[in-house]
Amino acid sequence: MTFLTRLLTAPLLAFSLVVAAPAATFAQSADTGIETSLSSASLPKGKRTQAGLYLTAAEAAGVLAARDDVLLIDVRTPEETVIAGYATDTDANIPLALFDPSHAFNAKKNRYKMMPNRGFAGATKRFLAGRDPSAVLVICRSGGRSAAAVDILIKAGVDVPLYSVVDGFEGDKNKDGRREVNGWKNAGAPWTYTPRAGLLISTD
Repeated sequence: MTFLTRLLTAPLLAFSLVVAAPAATFAQSADTGIETSLSSASLPKGKRTQAGLYLTAAEAAGVLAARDDVLLIDVRTPEETVIAGYATDTDANIPLALFDPSHAFNAKKNRYKMMPNRGFAGATKRFLAGRDPSAVLVICRSGGRSAAAVDILIKAGVDVPLYSVVDGFEGDKNKDGRREVNGWKNAGAPWTYTPRAGLLISTD
């Protein structure tokens, strides 16, 4: 296996977070044999998907460590994967949105403007062609873009089970605005800053 509210709606390892979680009810979904502690009802609207399939980052890390038939797609920008890092289990980086080349500033949201990646669905379908995964896990920064990406892929006709990693790579913010609550990095799952040849999938 080897911004930002998913922008387009306006991005043995299942250990510490899972073990420390309060008595969660686990369920299997989509006949994939993947167990999850989450349901749509437990999530904010911006993190829900049409598929209704979700994993925490800790759960996702455990699945990827145990199975070779599950893929992980990171839908953040390539800049994010270099600056913040990315999961070493990532099979492909296919951005859902890209930074505006002009770097125009959105004063209302206090961030640089982003624009939809119009080639996202097509690039993802080409990447999956010829592969036969039992499921695809979709990850972004904190669960917003991954949810939007899942819905876009479903609309585009992707029929493999699509799971959104609800806390993403960096996780949700704490009361001080720091992403130290959850997410892949905070779960202690393996990650790296080092780019890998072939990781970024062209959308041309």
